[in-house]
Amino acid sequence: MIVVACPGQGSQTPGFLAPWLELDGVAEQLAAYSEAAEVDLVLHGTRSDADTIRDTRIAQPLIVAASMIAGGQLVLRAGRHPDGLAGHSVGELAALAAAGVIPGLDAMRLVGIRGRAMADAAAHAATGMSAVLGGDADAVLALLDELGLAPANYNVAGQVVAAGALEGLAKLAESAPRGVRVMPLQVAGAFHTSYMAAAVDTLRAAVDDLTPHDPTLTLWSNRDGAVVTDGRDALDRIVTQVSSPVRWDRCMDSMKDAGITGFIEVAPAGALVGLAKRGLKGVPTVAVKTPDDLDAAAALLNGEAA
Repeated sequence: MIVVACPGQGSQTPGFLAPWLELDGVAEQLAAYSEAAEVDLVLHGTRSDADTIRDTRIAQPLIVAASMIAGGQLVLRAGRHPDGLAGHSVGELAALAAAGVIPGLDAMRLVGIRGRAMADAAAHAATGMSAVLGGDADAVLALLDELGLAPANYNVAGQVVAAGALEGLAKLAESAPRGVRVMPLQVAGAFHTSYMAAAVDTLRAAVDDLTPHDPTLTLWSNRDGAVVTDGRDALDRIVTQVSSPVRWDRCMDSMKDAGITGFIEVAPAGALVGLAKRGLKGVPTVAVKTPDDLDAAAALLNGEAA
């Protein structure tokens, strides 16, 4: 089983869309995606600086558009679809589109709404997120609770992302147990926590207008790592994950149980392949960062060694 994974916020870098625009049809795709998301993807994906594309309103549409373009090019190059799909956080929207649950333009419309709603929710309080690396899992979670913080992402054993008030995150960095590193993340909000409740309501109203289809490929959910087979359930999970933890650790566990034999991360790639090397040890991986990586990814998708 070959799985394609779509990354989440934070994986974007300045200019990362430029090489994709050299491929036939991509400029037209991005123009349509820009209109749907209400974001100038060409401008921000080729010329905007790191601070600009860190803005949640811009970052989320950029990432989903890149994943859908890279994923589509991979299928064309390989001549086949992957066996399974998953997306980390906002990447779930790209995964839903690839699985046929919703059209790509609807995914872009939703990610534009999602990005704006989450940015608005984050503006109500001074919050943020920090990666917590190492330490005993139970002890780390107990410390987060003591400081009024929430675990927003369970990425892999030994790596949790804490979210909440900036004051609490500062105390976490000061009181981290021996062997634990706390790394502040460049995001403006406590995503995947109760701070995002208002964004949930906004996104739910948007998905209520859609008529989803059941996934055509195996599709794993961030909520609990379960395989989702119902299109309406898939959309509901997209809504509720905005204020609930990302369980990427459980997604990888489910992939192992399904007999994964290859893991491909589409653009803007890198972070999930890094997690896969720890959580899916021995499984060949390819990170599709630019079109130059498509041949290696297509070879893996067709059963050849990475």
